[in-house]
Amino acid sequence: MNHRDPPGIIAPHIPADDYRRAQATGQPVVIVVHTTDHTGRPLRHYLFPIAVAGAGAMGIFGLVAAFLALLDVAAHTATAIGGAAGPIGVGGITLRLARGKT
Repeated sequence: MNHRDPPGIIAPHIPADDYRRAQATGQPVVIVVHTTDHTGRPLRHYLFPIAVAGAGAMGIFGLVAAFLALLDVAAHTATAIGGAAGPIGVGGITLRLARGKT
């Protein structure tokens, strides 16, 4: 008797006596493979764009906050210089940065 193993990676799933009987009689072997049908896209396809958009939004919020902090510091600096310096004159034109106390 000629002994051969079933071909391919499905060999462990076919019982040996069924394979030998099919080989001896010429009867076909029917293999049923149960799979699950993936109807939708995996979650990672949605999470990556959401993470990128969230990071971009956080970056824009940080940029706006830094700009507003810079404007606040500039306003305080201009107020402090104006209060300390008094009137400034350039070429005969005098500019008062802050009102006097009287």
